[in-house]
Amino acid sequence: MVSRTAGDAEPPPTSFTEEYFDRRYARAPDPWGLASRWYERRKYAITLASLPRERYRACFEPGCSIGELTRLLAPRCDRLLAVDFAEDAVRQARAAVRDLDHVEVRRSTLPAQLPDGPFDLVVVSEILYYLSRDDLDLMLDGLVGLLEAGGDLVAVHWRTTDPRHRYDGHDVHLAIEARGELERLVHHSDEQFVLDVFRRTGAA
Repeated sequence: MVSRTAGDAEPPPTSFTEEYFDRRYARAPDPWGLASRWYERRKYAITLASLPRERYRACFEPGCSIGELTRLLAPRCDRLLAVDFAEDAVRQARAAVRDLDHVEVRRSTLPAQLPDGPFDLVVVSEILYYLSRDDLDLMLDGLVGLLEAGGDLVAVHWRTTDPRHRYDGHDVHLAIEARGELERLVHHSDEQFVLDVFRRTGAA
């Protein structure tokens, strides 16, 4: 595992564009192997096991991609809103949850089109390191803002082993940890990914 320190990597100068993701899905329907790779299956299992509560009233999942994690979160939630801004990802995610009436999948541009809250669970996986510094700040402001007091924010992101591409889960989770409204409940870090569960404190 690459040794990391705070401030040793910078976010991209501009956020990755919708066109970038559309091109990835045009080349392959599951460009990151979300439905096939052991990394993803293991990460999903640890994510679900880390949820502090058995059931949640309302969950928001930004960047849902093809809906693999969405399908696994659904039995734990009374209502689940999942969004992505790649049209093909949204189409596949809708197909994955078509038999689940309490799950809605929308096409949204983030952080500009965050939904209205409140939610008592937000799960953000593998998307924050695609954002510029300004957009990351806006995204975190928005996610914390729509999370009700006592609600849980779950973040899980890849850790790089390539010193040429250092901005990763280590960095974006430090940005989340710096938020004064959040208290960390769970921390998992290994050579592949970092996972944190934060709870919103104070008044929403």
